Amino acid sequence: MHSPPPRRPRPVWLRALLWPFQWLLALLILFEEWGWEPLQRLLARIGRWPGFRWIEGLVTSLPPYAALALFALPALLLLPVKLAALWLIGQGQAVLGLLIILTAKVVGTALVARLFTLTQPALMRLAWFARLWARWSVWKEALLAQVRASWPWRAGRVLKRQQQHRWARWTRS
Repeated sequence: MHSPPPRRPRPVWLRALLWPFQWLLALLILFEEWGWEPLQRLLARIGRWPGFRWIEGLVTSLPPYAALALFALPALLLLPVKLAALWLIGQGQAVLGLLIILTAKVVGTALVARLFTLTQPALMRLAWFARLWARWSVWKEALLAQVRASWPWRAGRVLKRQQQHRWARWTRS
C-alpha cells in the first residue's frame, strides 16, 4: 500500500481566515476532552444501578447501525432545547438562554461520552466509521498539539499553576 502524496501548505490568507475558527473549535474540543472522562465515569456509576445496568447491557448488544442511531440520539434530542435557548436569548433572556445551552452541552457531552463507550465496539465494525474515527483522532490531536504549544495556552497553564499554589498556601494558613 502506498502513502498519499504530501499535502501542500495552505496559503497565508487562508490560514489567517481559518485561525479564529480553529481556536473556537479547539476550545470546544478541549471542553469536550475536559468533560468527557469525568462525565462518562459519573454516568458509568449511575449505569451500575439495577435498572440502568439492564439498559446498558441492551445498548452494548446492539448491532452497528442501531448503535449508530442511538449514538446520534442525544444530539437530535438536545437540538430543540438549544433552539429554545436561542429563542430565549432573542427575547432578552440572555442569562437563562446561556444557562440552558451550557446545561445542554454538559448533559449532551455526558450522554455522548457514555454512549460512545458502550457502542464503540459495534461502531468500529462499520469500516467507514472506523476510518472516519481514525482520521478525526489524528486531526484532533494535531489541532490540540498546536493549541497546547501556543503562547496563550502556555501562559494560561503558568497562571493556573500559580493560582493553585496560592490556593494551597491560603488553605494551609
